[in-house]
Amino acid sequence: MTDTLELFPGGDPAAGGRPHTTDPARGPSHATRSPSDPAHPAPLAARMRPLTLDEFRGQQKVVGPGGPLRAMIESGQVSSFIMWGPPGSGKTTLARLVAGSADASFVAFSAVTEGVARVREIIAEARTRRQATGRGTILFCDEIHRFNKAQQDAFLPVVETGDIVLIGATTENPSFEVVRPLLSRAPVVVLDSLSPRDLARIVADALADGGRGLGGTGISAAAGIIDRIAEAADGDARRALGILERAAGLAGEDGTLTLETVETAVQRRFAVYDKSGDQHYDHISALHKSVRGGDPDAALYWLGRMLDAGEDPLYIARRLVRMASEDIGLADPHAVGVAMACRDAYRFLGSPEGELALAQAAVYLAGAPKSNRLYKGWGRALNRARETPGEAVPLHLRNAPTRLMKDLGHGEDYLYDPDQPGGVSRQHYLPDGMTGESFYDPGDAGWEAELRRRLAEWARKRR
Repeated sequence: MTDTLELFPGGDPAAGGRPHTTDPARGPSHATRSPSDPAHPAPLAARMRPLTLDEFRGQQKVVGPGGPLRAMIESGQVSSFIMWGPPGSGKTTLARLVAGSADASFVAFSAVTEGVARVREIIAEARTRRQATGRGTILFCDEIHRFNKAQQDAFLPVVETGDIVLIGATTENPSFEVVRPLLSRAPVVVLDSLSPRDLARIVADALADGGRGLGGTGISAAAGIIDRIAEAADGDARRALGILERAAGLAGEDGTLTLETVETAVQRRFAVYDKSGDQHYDHISALHKSVRGGDPDAALYWLGRMLDAGEDPLYIARRLVRMASEDIGLADPHAVGVAMACRDAYRFLGSPEGELALAQAAVYLAGAPKSNRLYKGWGRALNRARETPGEAVPLHLRNAPTRLMKDLGHGEDYLYDPDQPGGVSRQHYLPDGMTGESFYDPGDAGWEAELRRRLAEWARKRR
């Protein structure tokens, strides 16, 4: 059996901020706060936190058969790891379940409210405990990304020596927010947003549970209501139980949850989005790939998601201009012009009127013929230019503004193409050592097909 743990010295935010101790194997102690105490009711989400793996819903790839966390729980052999997942995906609960299986002391704190001084205290206590009793210490660090890189370095020596087993939790991408040496010692376990099916099971469990949930209140749910709560929770178990609890308060004891009470409890749904992190880049990637894939419906959807979440419309406009060159190029030479015009229209009108211009650009680009031949040709030419920075400009292409330069042969034998038969001269334009190399190969889509035919005819005349 593990020691009791100190959980958030300032109190567990999910439990209302009151300090308490917990035995990971049994869950929260209600010495200071009881779910059945009407004077101090714990939130439903705190009361329904799973106490065993059988009660846990979702995340089957990590807690299902063969999953890494299930293996730790069943064996009791816990090693350091970092959980990365969105809010309400079960990070804290899984940390408690893993710790409850190990014969070790378990101390937890949040990097939001605690600092390195507290980490040093825990490390000193862990070393003393290990020397005196031989027992290890599991340290759970919630929101570990809130520590800067120098602060995270404090974990390295003690994780390396085994003085502590670190379980970190973060909602931010560890690739950018956690130092690489720590990632090499504590591999990342990825948690996903919970599916509507998993959330529906969590809500049903809370409605039926007579001890910790609402089973003793006589509250029932009309058909489809549980699914509506699950859909409105956007993958967040804590949010799902919060909606259920508010709706139950509106319905009253022995009441029935209806669509009206649930919609009142939901209020406004806020976008799952960040303007500088993974969600920002994932959403613009989805918009770009929808345009590239020729799906205007998906392009409008992701555009709407980003604008509704508060993304800078001019950032989106710049990316649309980029798409016009990268994915359409000369298959539709008007694409850049349309994208630029729609950008200017937004700058002139502002929001919300100008957002329609961005929608116009997104649909036009999605419906345009696609070609990345210009994008690839530019890449090849730029790489070759960097490889051959010393190649001389051929004499016939050089500028000759003075008599001396003309005497040296600059511009000599240059043929003015419009004066040549067919408008094409028999001369080359690349450096002498690169004659015959090719970078841009037009495709067969849209206007580029005509360009391909034209360039082929000019090449024939040069020969």
